[in-house]
Amino acid sequence: MAVTAQSIGRKRNLLHRYKLVMEEFERHYNPDIPITVIYRKHIYPKFGISRDTLYAIFNTDFEAEKAKIEAAKAKVYGGSLFD
Repeated sequence: MAVTAQSIGRKRNLLHRYKLVMEEFERHYNPDIPITVIYRKHIYPKFGISRDTLYAIFNTDFEAEKAKIEAAKAKVYGGSLFD
């Protein structure tokens, strides 16, 4: 798959959405409350994602993904404007 500006933007927006889901989860997280209850009451009504997607978000390394996006952006756009 070719790396295009559109695919970079899509990945960046997906990562941003994942961060919003994680912030919402952390806002309601309590070790005494099961994850499925947090998902059912707070995550699903707001974001409409499946439980499998929620668990995929839990396993996402945000810093590594952000670095990949920046590397792809540099490759597509030819570096930074201020280098």
